[in-house]
Amino acid sequence: MADDGQFLNVEELPVPLAGGLRETGNPWTPFELTDADGGAVAPVAAYLKDVQACGRSESTLRSYGMDLLRWFRFCWAAGLDWDQVTRSEAGDFCRRLLIAGKPGTAGGYAPATAAHCETVLRHFYDFHLEAGTGPMVNPFPPGRGRRAAHHNPMDPFPRGQSGLFRPRLPQRPPRSIPDSQFSELFAGLGSHRDRALVAFWVSTGARASELLGATAGDADPGRQVITVVRKGTRAMQQLPASPDAFVWLRLYQEQMRGLVPGGQDRPLWLTLRRPFRQLTYHAALRMFTRAGESLGKSWTLHDLRHTAAYRMARDPAVPLTDIQWILGHARLGTTQVYLTPVPDDVIASVLAFHERRARPAPPQQPGAGPGYRADTLRVLFGEDA
Repeated sequence: MADDGQFLNVEELPVPLAGGLRETGNPWTPFELTDADGGAVAPVAAYLKDVQACGRSESTLRSYGMDLLRWFRFCWAAGLDWDQVTRSEAGDFCRRLLIAGKPGTAGGYAPATAAHCETVLRHFYDFHLEAGTGPMVNPFPPGRGRRAAHHNPMDPFPRGQSGLFRPRLPQRPPRSIPDSQFSELFAGLGSHRDRALVAFWVSTGARASELLGATAGDADPGRQVITVVRKGTRAMQQLPASPDAFVWLRLYQEQMRGLVPGGQDRPLWLTLRRPFRQLTYHAALRMFTRAGESLGKSWTLHDLRHTAAYRMARDPAVPLTDIQWILGHARLGTTQVYLTPVPDDVIASVLAFHERRARPAPPQQPGAGPGYRADTLRVLFGEDA
């Protein structure tokens, strides 16, 4: 319900792009949510500090901040106070995400984006419930059938439960790039740096941000490994890479020799134009998406991680536990998804089966039967048998 006592007409509600998420450059507060006047939104600032204290990365803080920005823009447009909203307004917001969706587009947000947004907002209100700074009841409740029979509505629900307004996500296997299309994609890359990056991503299975954070000293061509900082645990881990990746890396480094200062602690991946700076995730993403668009494809950087995992999983000599370690999965069940057959591979395999069935059977030697070797029969019956 809006401040004037009227119910929201969410179908016709205009939501201006007020406020924003500002990157501060301050490691203590990497991102700041601002309102239409440019002032910091204090409830979000307090929550993001709590998220940071839990050891989450800056990319996670940015992702959470974007979800909160969508919610606060909705509240500002509807004349709602963030700490006075009810379940009804929360439901209207979630419906709007799925139907009206992203500004400037015809459809809604992807279900995964809407689900992530609902989870962040539920945890945001849980935080303020615990701190005594939010509404009396979380407007983003847990799903039906999961609540205790005599739960006190004044107490927050456990964070492990799924939300009432969280959309169901289709179970889809991870998307990988077929080998033939990968060869075309790789051939379309425009520099030694880009070829080295893609070769490392597709051979190590590292996340895009993990590899982009590597320094010059993290690459060890002698042992054929590169050290990355894992996204979730922040632990340093060495990942084996293909020989081709180090060849392209060497060519890229020779190209940059004399243009940038040396040193083991300098960023490994730099922009190719002056002033030379560390390559950002969004710049690398634009590079890769441009290469895919030239082929009419919409591959993402994360698809390279899936491709690496599928390639290793298809090799019977690589144990699944090794793939789990390479990918940094906490549970083996997460890695098992890469055992799911790829549709293109299944189709090719069955077509090959039909082709073999259609071939005429080879002529059988006289006296030959199942289980007898041809050379044995020649010894037994003579060479002319």
